[in-house]
Amino acid sequence: MKKYLSLLLLVALSLSGLQAQRVDTVTVLSKKMNRNIKNVVVLPEGYDKASDKKYPVVYLLHGYGGKYDTWVKGTKKSLPQDATRLQMIFVCPDGQNSWYWDSPVEPSMQFETYVSSELISYIDSHYNTVASPKGRAVTGFSMGGHGGLWLGINNPDVFGACGSMSGGVDIRPFPNNWEMKKWLGSYKQNTKVWDDHTVITQLDKIEPNTLAIIIDCGKDDFFFQVNEQLHKEMLYRNIPHDYIIRPGGHTHDYWNNAVDYQMLFFSKFFNQK
Repeated sequence: MKKYLSLLLLVALSLSGLQAQRVDTVTVLSKKMNRNIKNVVVLPEGYDKASDKKYPVVYLLHGYGGKYDTWVKGTKKSLPQDATRLQMIFVCPDGQNSWYWDSPVEPSMQFETYVSSELISYIDSHYNTVASPKGRAVTGFSMGGHGGLWLGINNPDVFGACGSMSGGVDIRPFPNNWEMKKWLGSYKQNTKVWDDHTVITQLDKIEPNTLAIIIDCGKDDFFFQVNEQLHKEMLYRNIPHDYIIRPGGHTHDYWNNAVDYQMLFFSKFFNQK
């Protein structure tokens, strides 16, 4: 009986011209890493590939220990509803524990190229997207917060907006944490490599009025001080950005709330004339 009712519902949707909402899991080949990577793509209700309508895309990056479905299954289960409400597509790549760099020492961990080039090309060729920096943003939490700013700052021809939630925006105070030395070498023996692969040293690459930036970190987060330092350095350099502090720690509950503000920020960016 349940199967019969489900079939009737699908027929009714088809006859009414409505499109059921889709959350796709897609596998994309990284030629640079010579392996396949999984990703979740969240589409707005009513999305129709045959339509001329184009949607902006927000790339959501998970933290250390997460994977491609962390956002939709844990951090923000309302993403399908958010995609419909805001009329945007969300893409959640599997960043593994890469910190979203192209590792200078490990060929199998080239995730800056993967997200900013290979995945972008796949998404733009398979979905109805606004295929320009004016229609792309990238953000994430923790390791993904570092990744959001790293990818945005270093790829302004790809992303027009970027963000971070509780991001590890200066990795150097944490030389033995989160496998970073596997991808950069030890801090003691590779100090310049670490200097060159941390967000806070990338600010001189930001051209005036080219990148919309939002940063959020809880007052009780162990990354709070490095976010404060980043904020002060950006103020000193007159780099426009939104900076949010509220009570809270390094938790999914915090990011569930924080991403709402980032979605609003990106929505305003996408809709500016």
